[in-house]
Amino acid sequence: MIVTLIVLCEVGFWVLLAAGLALRYVARKPRLGAAVLLCEPLLEVVLLVVTAIDLKNGAEPGLRHGLAAVYIGFTVGLGHSTVKWVDARVAHRFAGGPPPVKPPKYGMARAAHEWRTAARWIVAALTAAALLQAAVWYVGGDGDTGSLRMWQQKMLWLIGINLVVAAGYTLFPKQEPRDRVGAGR
Repeated sequence: MIVTLIVLCEVGFWVLLAAGLALRYVARKPRLGAAVLLCEPLLEVVLLVVTAIDLKNGAEPGLRHGLAAVYIGFTVGLGHSTVKWVDARVAHRFAGGPPPVKPPKYGMARAAHEWRTAARWIVAALTAAALLQAAVWYVGGDGDTGSLRMWQQKMLWLIGINLVVAAGYTLFPKQEPRDRVGAGR
């Protein structure tokens, strides 16, 4: 049931996103579109409550409970930026908005972009890890929490990878090709 609910939450996220943006740009009802977009976090609340009820009713903590926490964490960390990314493209395509801003490709501007991206992923991973820890405490010492701990370790790896990538762009910034330097000036 939890895995099905995760899938339904993901589908619901994209349905609400499409509906909100359609209302905003096609129907020209920006307030109603914003209201629909603000309903998206309710999906995660439902998932969190159902997961807690499942654990409270004696379900053995497993992969599905960890996956629910990770899904919620990623929505918290990356959901807003995903909505902004899609919104910019829909506004450009259907409402005459400006072209979406592309991330910088070179130098310290790219490094700063990578740090912002890493920060979003780290927020996602920390949120997931905190929810996983809450689930461990909720289950208590009597339950097998190994699968929840495994997900926490994966979140630590995710944080580490993002820090390494961002640090790599800082320490070794990608340089603009020599044949392009000065070409646009």
